[in-house]
Amino acid sequence: MLDEKSRQPEPQFTVIYGRRRTGKTELIKQFCRDKEYIYFLADKRGTALNAIRFSSIAADHFKDAALKIEDFYLLFDYIQRRLDDTKKTVIIIDEFSYLVEKDDSISSVFQGIWDEVLVKKNVFLILCGSSISMMEQGVLSYKSPLYGRRTGQWKLAPFSFKEMKEFFPNSSLIERAEIYSVLGGIPFYLNQFKKKNLFSNIEEKILAKGEPLYEEVEFLLREELREYSSYYSILEAIASGSTRVIEIAEHSKIKTGDLPKYLSTLIKLDIVEKVHPVTEKEKTKKTIYKMKDNFFNFWFKFVYPHKNDIEIGNTQKVTDIIKQEFTAYVGHIFEDIVKEFLINMNSKKLVPFNFTKIGTWWSGDRQIDLVALSKNEALFVECKWQNRKTDVDILINLVENAKFVNWQREKDHFMVVSRSGFTLKAEDFAEKQGISLITETELKRGFE
Repeated sequence: MLDEKSRQPEPQFTVIYGRRRTGKTELIKQFCRDKEYIYFLADKRGTALNAIRFSSIAADHFKDAALKIEDFYLLFDYIQRRLDDTKKTVIIIDEFSYLVEKDDSISSVFQGIWDEVLVKKNVFLILCGSSISMMEQGVLSYKSPLYGRRTGQWKLAPFSFKEMKEFFPNSSLIERAEIYSVLGGIPFYLNQFKKKNLFSNIEEKILAKGEPLYEEVEFLLREELREYSSYYSILEAIASGSTRVIEIAEHSKIKTGDLPKYLSTLIKLDIVEKVHPVTEKEKTKKTIYKMKDNFFNFWFKFVYPHKNDIEIGNTQKVTDIIKQEFTAYVGHIFEDIVKEFLINMNSKKLVPFNFTKIGTWWSGDRQIDLVALSKNEALFVECKWQNRKTDVDILINLVENAKFVNWQREKDHFMVVSRSGFTLKAEDFAEKQGISLITETELKRGFE
């Protein structure tokens, strides 16, 4: 997208944002490799001091004598006079959200800079920020003075399960699934795991005082949120299995009426997601909340409740707890991996029909891990992450539960995905009933 924008003859103004550690700066660095650019990393010291630092960087870029300009408008007026309009120059302000946080007027200042100084120049202005709330309110929202000026925007997301393979090219799909369940797709986190043994990585990089990943969650919440103690309680509740509003309220001791504003913020930050049965409409009352970010999920499930042990050096106790519960923990995230697998297969037209919706389904005590739907067909999927082969009872139960799914359709399809394969009884039943059985081998092919 950035390359395409840079080839346009008109001046460009793009906003890149997303949570910390997703690789925004590295993305910009790679984009600028063969381009003329000026890069500035803002800090929290306020407008004047940041403008002075930026003016020094700009003067150095143009090989001019040192400058100390305290006003961003005057600074960009200097820059535009020194630009070579025969080629497009990229101007990047990284962590622009720090400027927004410290100065309510900064968006108006940059509106003037764009409208009056840069709009006719051969430039590509990139404003980049890690505080999602600040970037959305100060730059992207309808109320922002900069609204309508940008020619592009991109919210940088973590890597998918398929993409994170590049960090661990020599690992098996099962090993990558376990790592992904702990870290998610944040590149900075993935780069921390260097050892082959997963639990050694967890002990040395997450359960060790002084390591970045041990403090990471608390740091991010303090940076992004004001009432972070309330968010702690909510996230701990969800990670421990409280998924409905009334359950979260009871666990966190926060009033039910106050929860929506907190949950809405966590959804915007891509830490939590709102889930409803795939057959229901968006505004259904059948709603649960689950952790969307795997690292937050792992941290609040295994690190936060045991911080006292970690602080006094009793990490072995915490590691033993993780080992005992790890298979069940990965099992929940395995459903998301299979969902990604099915979406990839759907895009390649390698599923029985082209589905338009996919998600989980439940009604009362009945639940199906994944259901993919089109107007007249349905695919019912069970996901099993366990150390034993999946037996025939799982297949029978899936077929039985599908009868209760309220969706008008002409044909049903069934699939069971099992980490450890299937028993002979399960294979015989699947062959007779036309049920697709997916093992690690098929999953691996689907992610190639």
